[in-house]
Amino acid sequence: MRVRNRNGDPVDPVPFLVSTGLSVMLLFSTGPLYGLAYGLSVRVSLVLSSAGAVAVAAFAYHRLVWVATPSWVQVPAELRFQRLLYVALAFGVILLGLSVPLL
Repeated sequence: MRVRNRNGDPVDPVPFLVSTGLSVMLLFSTGPLYGLAYGLSVRVSLVLSSAGAVAVAAFAYHRLVWVATPSWVQVPAELRFQRLLYVALAFGVILLGLSVPLL
């Protein structure tokens, strides 16, 4: 079975699976710890981590499968690198925002 985007073109599912798996692993390894540090119960922390995992999986599916460009369309390397820098910057800001109140 081939995974297809909204236009019916075949799409490689591996980036979706890898990014979703890593995100879920990161959310469940750090989410409950941050929740406990902020005074939440373990149950609430796990529920919030689960909700975050579902949200990340839905976003990754939309971005990496549903609206993915077909393999024969070439995206310039400069644009891909720029997107990577934006994602890294956003990830750093999120981690900084979560860590500053704990100091």
